Amino acid sequence: MQNLLPGPEPTLLPAETDAADLLAKADSEGAVKAVAAQFPSYSAAWARLAELALSAGEPVTAYAYARTGYHRGLDQLRRNGWRGVGPVPWAHEPNQGFLRALHALGLAAGQIGETEEAERCATFLRDSDPAAVSALS
Repeated sequence: MQNLLPGPEPTLLPAETDAADLLAKADSEGAVKAVAAQFPSYSAAWARLAELALSAGEPVTAYAYARTGYHRGLDQLRRNGWRGVGPVPWAHEPNQGFLRALHALGLAAGQIGETEEAERCATFLRDSDPAAVSALS
């Protein structure tokens, strides 16, 4: 059966090879911070910092890092044609930094008692790509 009212096309962020290469080599929190400082629009660096803060039991710090990565990712999505709805596929590696930041933001929000934000992030992640929920759970 053909869908006569197709939804928006998936948004695919461009690769950021230099930033991704440096982040792959980052073996400490300080090295990840250096990547974020050098490439402040690179959501994956902010997501990694948020994940490190969550694992260290620092949800407020994680929230700040994740919110930065989330907003930088929204900026990139909009520049690449996203209009507030539509898939952001997990399988496209350059999208994963934004999706990880969104997931970390939801976790950190839940840990600091910001329930509505945690629920909004969970819904946004699921709507972006259910595969991201599976991969990050």
